[in-house]
Amino acid sequence: MRVLALALLLAGCAGQDRVAPPPRPRGSPPVTLDLPTSRETQACFADLSRLGVRYSPLPDRDYGGGCQLIGAVQLLDIGVPVTGIKAMRCGLARAFIGWARNGVAPAAREILGGELVRIETMGSYACRDTVGTAYARLSGHALANAVDVSGFVLADGRRITVLGGWRSADPAVAEFLRVIRASACKRFGTVLSPDYNAAHANHFHLEDDRAGFCR
Repeated sequence: MRVLALALLLAGCAGQDRVAPPPRPRGSPPVTLDLPTSRETQACFADLSRLGVRYSPLPDRDYGGGCQLIGAVQLLDIGVPVTGIKAMRCGLARAFIGWARNGVAPAAREILGGELVRIETMGSYACRDTVGTAYARLSGHALANAVDVSGFVLADGRRITVLGGWRSADPAVAEFLRVIRASACKRFGTVLSPDYNAAHANHFHLEDDRAGFCR
């Protein structure tokens, strides 16, 4: 009986040791996480190096409220300037580079007759919920797994924005934006455009979540 009682006591203690710490509220000071780099992230870093881009790996951090940076990078140079981006999960960064190089740049050249010289965004990481939906849930931005793209600048000075170009009277501009949305849908799990709702009238929301949703 004493052996059984001791075993039950130890089991209870072990269970207590496994209790997860209480969730940290949103807006808490960031805490650096001591996590091993996953094989998926290591492979992604290697892919970025093979692509010849300049990037800086970022420390894993918990910002509270479910907002985290894990396996994220800061893109420094992908071959064309990109405004507004901060932390991006490595998989998102890899998909974004492929889209910019193999989707946006060729479409600008072939449809608009111009060279792409800048991509404008409204940011990547942000600790917040989704917008424009009937229910609140953590946004992909809160995990640095989404980026909002708002415009494109060509070498001749033309600036094509999602807001001004989606229903443009210029058929080439409208075609360009729809072609690059279709290209994005092949690379990202979720792509939201002005066709989705009013909250996305001025940008493309690109998220690397394997959801298979494009609108």
